Amino acid sequence: MATISILRRARLVRDERGVALIIALMATMLLTALGLALIMVTNTETQITANFRNSQEALYAADAGTERVVQDLLMVPRWNDILTGTMTSSFKDGTQTPTLPGGGTQLNLAAATAQLQAQTDTANLWGANNPVWRLYAWGPVTSLLPSNTIDSWMYIAVWIADDPSEVDGDPLADTNGVLTLHSEAYGPGGAHKVVEVTVARTSATEIERGQVAQRGQEELNQRARKAAVQTPGRALTASRMGLSTGNMVVQ
Repeated sequence: MATISILRRARLVRDERGVALIIALMATMLLTALGLALIMVTNTETQITANFRNSQEALYAADAGTERVVQDLLMVPRWNDILTGTMTSSFKDGTQTPTLPGGGTQLNLAAATAQLQAQTDTANLWGANNPVWRLYAWGPVTSLLPSNTIDSWMYIAVWIADDPSEVDGDPLADTNGVLTLHSEAYGPGGAHKVVEVTVARTSATEIERGQVAQRGQEELNQRARKAAVQTPGRALTASRMGLSTGNMVVQ
């Protein structure tokens, strides 16, 4: 009996039944892990691509906000009315606590204005000439065109202040015909871009736009835009350089 029991045990040890199941389970676990890793990598790459797209779209939206405000400034005879807060753009939303297009985050533009002013005051780079920011234009990018043909979930807000290069000690009075525009764009996924622009009157019907901040150091002093706008109801004019003085003369 003992000999038969030993032989039976030996046969059971050498029996390979069930090994294929174990190998199949291990292979399934390995393939599952590889599949999960591939899904994670794909989701990560998709998220990175979406973040990059939103970031670029926010930058273009902030730049579009400055372009829209520049068009308004061409029609404002007294820029001091903007600095004192008595005039705002025709491009403005009905509320200063909007919800971003597509739902989700709610903005508080009054708090954003206070935060921007606090940052400027804390830096205190210009003393008595520190800019006093006024919320001038705000709204969804889709409202930039009357037909609402822009497909974007971005929301933009533009603040205006006096150019800090002035030395008059009064940030509410423009004496050199130069203003600073601070444009911010907000989008899904926390997308947020800032563009700062200085605009100056170069003649009665022109504004020169120079952009700083997000565009990089090479564009710091580069002329980005010079748009001549014809004064309604007047004859066409042209600017020519005077040969004697070298100044621009409106003809």
